[in-house]
Amino acid sequence: MTQPDGAEKFFGRRKGRTLRARQKRLMDELLPTMTVDLSGETVDAGSLFDGKAREVWLEVGFGAGEHLVWQAQNNPDVGIIGCEPYINGVARLLGKVEDEGITNARIIADDARLLMDKLPDQSLDRVFVLFPDPWPKTRHAFRRFIGPANLERLARLLRDGAILRVASDHKPYVRWTMLHAADHPDFEWLDEGPCDWHVRPDDWPATRYEQKALAGRPHYLQFRRKTRV
Repeated sequence: MTQPDGAEKFFGRRKGRTLRARQKRLMDELLPTMTVDLSGETVDAGSLFDGKAREVWLEVGFGAGEHLVWQAQNNPDVGIIGCEPYINGVARLLGKVEDEGITNARIIADDARLLMDKLPDQSLDRVFVLFPDPWPKTRHAFRRFIGPANLERLARLLRDGAILRVASDHKPYVRWTMLHAADHPDFEWLDEGPCDWHVRPDDWPATRYEQKALAGRPHYLQFRRKTRV
């Protein structure tokens, strides 16, 4: 998908190893049936699920899709939109969708901001940002997803009382998230101590990345969208 004129630049990988035969088939046949159409001026999140979804959740950067599939299976009355620019991750998710018969998920195989900017106010009930690229070099910190511009987007899109979940095993990114999200006037940090941010909640399944323990100890952060005045 091509970035529209004026869009913010995307940083990150788009493709890795050559897709296997089944993955290519899924990209050609299954992905078009699940893709959110961004050609219009706006996107009605509820209509993506034929009005049957009790809530609409968004996962930004779903990796290989383990978390998204678990949430879809365990919340069949919720519609989940997953955004992932890395094509190999999209292909892995599609394999799980086909194997598990998932019907309450939709996909943007691209930058989440392309969707976010077309969703109406207060259209999301939960957002997940799990183990995003930490962009560890200081000169690259502006690329981090959690930051002023995207927090403004999220504050607009989340309904009052909706939850933003962020996970990271990169300590500087954790501190960055705490600083930016906790200081934002529209969010309140729900964690009260290490027992909260070091323990993964029961309804928060582990991802493949997390199980590899690639960097360090995971932190699980939760923020609530404050009630609008």
